Amino acid sequence: MSKRITVFMAFVALLGWVGPVVAHHSHAAEYDESKTVTLTGTVTKIDWTNPHARIYVDVAQPSGPAANWNVELQAVSVLVRQGWKRNSLKIGDVVTFQGIPARSGANAANARMVTAADGRKMLSGPVDEK
Repeated sequence: MSKRITVFMAFVALLGWVGPVVAHHSHAAEYDESKTVTLTGTVTKIDWTNPHARIYVDVAQPSGPAANWNVELQAVSVLVRQGWKRNSLKIGDVVTFQGIPARSGANAANARMVTAADGRKMLSGPVDEK
């Protein structure tokens, strides 16, 4: 009976290790690094969670209603090291974000830089210095 319990516990431990590895997505598969996008809009939602924080931004369209963009940021721990705080942005703030768009064509991007209306620049990822 002891051997069965040992094997079962080893199996459970293995699942605990493999799960997070499988769950993480491929950045290159999701975003098109050959393109960039710069958009300005109003923050509608903030998810200060891991594995990546996100802001949702309503961006005005030439015709029709605003498009809500899902803007992926870095992990919360990385943002904190860069000086971000949970309240660095608030719902209703106007921001400009630069980043790389989703390959799927969805209103989604991985932010590299977020600039608040007051000019504060908040780094989220590597910035191309071309």
